[in-house]
Amino acid sequence: MNGPDEWDGRELSDSPGERPRIPSPRSAPEDRGPLPDPAPLPVAEPDGPAGTSPAPETGDGTEPPVAPVIIPAPAGAPPHRILKSLLGAWALAACSAEETAAVEAHLTDYASCADEALRLREAVGLLHPADSLDLDPLLRSRVLELCLGRRPARIPVPEWATPYDAETAKLDALLRDMGPAEWRAPVRLRWFEGERPVERETTVAGVMGHLMAVDGLVATALGLTDPLGTAAPPGAPDPLIRTETFWRAADEKQSPLATHAPWRDQSSALIRQVSFAGTKVAELAVPYGDFRLPLRDSFLDRAFECWVHAGDIAEAVDYPYEPPAAAHLHQLVDLAARLLPSALADRRRAGLAAPPQRLVEAGAPGRTLHLEVEGNGGGHWYIALDSPAALGTPEHTVAHIALDSAEFCQLAAGHISPEEAAAGQLGERDAIRDVLFATASLSRL
Repeated sequence: MNGPDEWDGRELSDSPGERPRIPSPRSAPEDRGPLPDPAPLPVAEPDGPAGTSPAPETGDGTEPPVAPVIIPAPAGAPPHRILKSLLGAWALAACSAEETAAVEAHLTDYASCADEALRLREAVGLLHPADSLDLDPLLRSRVLELCLGRRPARIPVPEWATPYDAETAKLDALLRDMGPAEWRAPVRLRWFEGERPVERETTVAGVMGHLMAVDGLVATALGLTDPLGTAAPPGAPDPLIRTETFWRAADEKQSPLATHAPWRDQSSALIRQVSFAGTKVAELAVPYGDFRLPLRDSFLDRAFECWVHAGDIAEAVDYPYEPPAAAHLHQLVDLAARLLPSALADRRRAGLAAPPQRLVEAGAPGRTLHLEVEGNGGGHWYIALDSPAALGTPEHTVAHIALDSAEFCQLAAGHISPEEAAAGQLGERDAIRDVLFATASLSRL
């Protein structure tokens, strides 16, 4: 039993025999709206505001209470509670210019907010730097590699076509990130002709039209539809003539984005076609005007050009772009190295290179240049100097060139001149010069 002055914690009922009532929980003050702003602390001004006399003392020797001085907010400034809620965004530098100015003006008047802002700014300094929201261009390749490693594809992509598959996927990801205005951004295309560099300006849409027109050479060799259709020029399928034909036929009123989908569909069709055909089409000849390449090398050539022109587009729209994976880059460098003897022979016929110093029979060893490509995708190649049919061997090396893989690819793309190539050189000067110029001559529009 409780005494008369004690309470056992139960709510008394209205009448005997009724079940005691338990009061319901009270709602929090925040549930009924924001809390009122705390009143500013009173600020004592012993000398009074400027232009006024001190407050008179009372008769008993005590001073009258000082009224709090409230600093009015500037006209048009947001209220205190709004500015306080912006402190976190201000610390992260995520406010607009107007919000930043209002918050910083507010911090000079409210010490509590200034302290809070200081703590938030120090906390932001402990955070990791913001990561890019762009997807890694190699993500698709890595995911496919992981999936195929767990369960091989029933119809795998040939190894010589995987660089083209990866580079077209990277370029497709870049194009998806671009707005309509960026498709009209000016792009500077560069290559090397004879002894001098050549430039031509077009747009992002023009670059994609060029890639689609030249990829059409591979498509027609595989029996697929030519993207030029009836506008395809007669005679030898020259890449430059096909590109200019495509540019002339392009409808100026058509959206530049209209090139994206046909190019993507064509590249997907090329990958699908060679995947179903397998090794049977690897040596199929693809004409490029005055020369031919087997299909396996044509796919490497198209992968190289896709990467180079994707870099041109990325530079024009200020977008980061990564080089090919090391295994793919090695295949592209290997193609360029294998084409050097023929390129050197073409320059000799045009009178642009020194004549061979040694007459050799087909398959016999002649003078050799040791090409060393360093970095990702690099390796060692021995280039026959006296005949495209000769064999390059280490025993007959007369010169040595060492280049970084990125530098070698820039030279083969015609983006730098042979004189600009930072190459380590040793041996016959004429042989070194001829091979560097032959590398630059591999480039074209």
